[in-house]
Amino acid sequence: MEQGSENFGADPEAARARYRSDTRAARKALREVVRADLPAAHLGLGFVVVASVVAGLFEGAVVGSLVAGFFGAVFLAFLAVMFLRGIRGVDAGRRAYLSTFGWANWL
Repeated sequence: MEQGSENFGADPEAARARYRSDTRAARKALREVVRADLPAAHLGLGFVVVASVVAGLFEGAVVGSLVAGFFGAVFLAFLAVMFLRGIRGVDAGRRAYLSTFGWANWL
């Protein structure tokens, strides 16, 4: 059986502190990677508008409206989640907007 890096006589509180520090650093790095900013969200909204118009031109107005309506529903769902989490006002709208359209960072 393989033993870990900790000895049996090691301080468990120090190991716990190192674990928390490493977890905090990993989570911070992940937040930086998946962070969405306002210009990317505006670009995402632009892509949705263009996709809605293109779908409306080639497939009909109903399909274009469905594309726009889908993203509108996603925005409202995120907004409801923000309200349930206790976030109110402009901050709730901003967070829902970033959550809905911030994916343009990865295009």
